[in-house]
Amino acid sequence: MLESGNIVLAGGLLIGLVYGAVGLLSGFCLLSGLRGWGGDGDGRLIRTYALALGVAIAGTQLLAARGIVDLGKTIYLQPSFAAPMIFLGGALFGYGMVLANGCGSRALVLLGRGNLRSLVVLIVLGIVAQMTLKGLIAPPRIALTQATQATPPAALLPALLSASGIGEAFARTIAAVAVSGALLAFAFAHAPFRQSAGQIAAGLAVGLLVVGGWSATGYFGADEFNPVPVTSLTFVAPVADSVQYVMFSTGLSPSFGITLVVGVFAGSLVTALATGRFEFEGYKSPQHMLRSIGGAALMGAGGAMAYGCSVGQGLTGLSTLSLASFIAVAGILIGSAAGLRGALRVQSLAA
Repeated sequence: MLESGNIVLAGGLLIGLVYGAVGLLSGFCLLSGLRGWGGDGDGRLIRTYALALGVAIAGTQLLAARGIVDLGKTIYLQPSFAAPMIFLGGALFGYGMVLANGCGSRALVLLGRGNLRSLVVLIVLGIVAQMTLKGLIAPPRIALTQATQATPPAALLPALLSASGIGEAFARTIAAVAVSGALLAFAFAHAPFRQSAGQIAAGLAVGLLVVGGWSATGYFGADEFNPVPVTSLTFVAPVADSVQYVMFSTGLSPSFGITLVVGVFAGSLVTALATGRFEFEGYKSPQHMLRSIGGAALMGAGGAMAYGCSVGQGLTGLSTLSLASFIAVAGILIGSAAGLRGALRVQSLAA
């Protein structure tokens, strides 16, 4: 029998391996989905993301309703939070995602395929995230967070509904069914998506991986004498922790997030080699590199401020139905929209 700590580490590695393979084969990415939805690419990708989110919400809320996982132990369900900071962090992350042409999870997947640009993105993202969490940028972040922090009447969408007199269990069911049902309806209303078995499988797989992460850290690896953070798929803090662990492993212990990062890279690498997709790629110009570095820095700082990324908040956070996660994702979407359209649009380097 594995000890609880080893179960958590093994769970992170296994989930990462599957995510890396699925991400490479399907092109799973919020940014690609938004671009396709806007008419510039494959309109199925945003439906894949919606399906993953719908499955993650349904599965996560089922775990919580059965008492299998205590979501109250996660960072997403804090009774007090700084909504302006979370929104601003999400917006910075969204805009940085457009500049860097992908989020942290996508960079890990592409690195496994031989994309050396992603290595630069991950290193810069990890360093700036660590600076924002614990380094030079931490004091102003903490001060602004304390200045804007508030305690809302409810931190969860179900709790907001139950405040109107509905029972807690019934409110959770209504919220989960309504949100996940709307997402599934949006996904399957698109005929090309319904005909794409690969994209449907990818959406189901990623959604179940979120549920698997909660189960690994909140149930199978739970230990009262050696507690571990209850978490699931997220990449900003884990990338930052991985960079730190590579540099100062002596005295540090691996975590679910670190093994998740290793697993995503390994899963993508093995899949790329097995399918003949591995190919080294680099920057085309100094301007390309500068834009990528700037985007990675914004993602690192913004992701730390928002407590997550397009996966950490966009899938894992929203699966808890946390109001703070809805605020963070609104910021990510607005920041991405600003980078894709309008006066602040990120122009093509070729132009």
